[in-house]
Amino acid sequence: MTYGGSRLGNVARCAALAAGLAVFAGGILPAHAEPENSAWMMQKRMKAGVQDSNGTAATNWSNAGVAGVGRATTETRIVNDGSLTPFLSSDTSQTMQAAEQRYAQIVADGGWGKLAGGRLKKGSQGKDVAALNRRLFIEGYVRQEATEGQYADIFTSATADAVSRYQANHGLEVTGAVDNATLMELNVPAEARLATIRANLPRVAEYSKNLGNRYVVVNIPAAQIESVENGKVFSIHNAIVGRPLRPTPVVATNLVTIKFSPYWNAPASIVERDIVPRMLSGGPSKVMNEMNMKIYKGVGGPEVDPDSVDWRRAVVDDYQFRQEPGGENAMKTVKIEFNSPFGIYLHDTPEPRLFESAQRFYSSGCVRIQQVAILLNWILRGQDGITAARIAELADTKERLDVTLKDPPQLRVAYLTAWPGGNGTMAFRPDVYEVDGSGFVIGQPMPVGSSGPRFVLTEPPRSPQAVDAAEASGFFASVFGRNGNSNSDKQSGYLPSRSATAGSQDTTVSSGGNWTAEQPAGKKTAKATKLAQKKKLKKATDVASASAKPGDKMKPGAKPADKATVTAKPSDKCKPGTDGKLPAGCPTAAAKPNPKANEHTTATN
Repeated sequence: MTYGGSRLGNVARCAALAAGLAVFAGGILPAHAEPENSAWMMQKRMKAGVQDSNGTAATNWSNAGVAGVGRATTETRIVNDGSLTPFLSSDTSQTMQAAEQRYAQIVADGGWGKLAGGRLKKGSQGKDVAALNRRLFIEGYVRQEATEGQYADIFTSATADAVSRYQANHGLEVTGAVDNATLMELNVPAEARLATIRANLPRVAEYSKNLGNRYVVVNIPAAQIESVENGKVFSIHNAIVGRPLRPTPVVATNLVTIKFSPYWNAPASIVERDIVPRMLSGGPSKVMNEMNMKIYKGVGGPEVDPDSVDWRRAVVDDYQFRQEPGGENAMKTVKIEFNSPFGIYLHDTPEPRLFESAQRFYSSGCVRIQQVAILLNWILRGQDGITAARIAELADTKERLDVTLKDPPQLRVAYLTAWPGGNGTMAFRPDVYEVDGSGFVIGQPMPVGSSGPRFVLTEPPRSPQAVDAAEASGFFASVFGRNGNSNSDKQSGYLPSRSATAGSQDTTVSSGGNWTAEQPAGKKTAKATKLAQKKKLKKATDVASASAKPGDKMKPGAKPADKATVTAKPSDKCKPGTDGKLPAGCPTAAAKPNPKANEHTTATN
């Protein structure tokens, strides 16, 4: 059922779809997902300035109107009938400017009054219904006749239809009745809505540049993706985007490559923090089999028997841990790449149950797509003979295939907290990254709660290893049953603890809007990266020191920066004592890691 271009969530269909998909790790949600989101949601509700069921009230209206944590209120589906107003189109900027003038007049006229609590539904009557009809009329959801005459104080079919469209425009469960979540949205002041529209005016103006006839829009605050052709929405997908501590960056570019059944090469940070401890407790070979993973001596080197290595002393940089294609792969069936200095990508996921959540802010910056095969088929349009049937076959057989797109659609990873909702109405979403009012249009939002600027135009480009390390932290939380918020969250918000700037990607943010990256990203990120590098060097030295022999000689010219700290033969002053220990201040030995191991960690991804 569709109401004039609005997004109506069909919870039953969405749940049935997700129930039919295989879920990795027994379908268990990541340990961090629901608690983190629940706390965040409650904080937003506390800030909303609306009396909740417990009587709590606050005053920060900029964060109002977040729907309660629960099941998804939006659905993934093929549209392709012109009924849905796109997030972005060639005339969105003009429509938004008209909306800004209209809401400015509403504010000048005194805004709208606050509605009383209590559930209202079809058939309800009285002064509270009359106030609701007037409120809906002000924002263009009912005609003036609904506020006059014998039906002015009756909750009619027209009122129910208007409430349904209002709920869809605000990402709420569509019931046609006024519940607590709907009341919270209705009671957001007109001044706050006007401010939100004004924050989005420069965004839609920039994002809509050079869109072309075919494009994909990821709307971060809505956690949804649209494919659009000739101004008509073809499909809309539920998405999983970056959590507030690891925000998804905003970019405008074109899609480049589709990689079917990609290998996932585990970054050293994940190997050290998650995989090796699990191997030590569960047995190396057994764990590798369970994870469908193989180990190689260096990138492209010979395969290693997991049981032949002492993982308590091994330097993980000397090994390549490669997860084979398949349902348990962190990317699952496909990875969609595009040029970006932030190194993010779109991909499938082995955790489809997360799409059932109303608030889908779980990733470390990359974007996960529900029913990705629909989007792939639309992007490829039969290129190289790849049809819908071939896409299903590739997912089934786990065949490796990389496809460079010949006529790629444009991509906008956008931050829209307001956009046209159809029939003269406006759609709104919460400012999840708290950047409205900061002038944010493009670039990398900084973690929520961090001090300093709310965003940067660029950061030191992240290597594929660093991106995969961050993105996989949430995935491995469900595998290992640990909290997904690593120390890197605290250090830099979105850079993993072993992040590196080697393997930098293209520094052009946009091929469509001519946005150019600027270097560097600021002192805080650089400081966090430097601290992480120091920790890495210290750990490598400590590991090697435990197994070094007193007779080892230092490699000529070795420096701490080379991570080669093997010591020379002990001098007379540094001979071991009767207890076998070296005097304080004497150098220790360290093995030299393979400098190329990390550089090419994700070469096959």
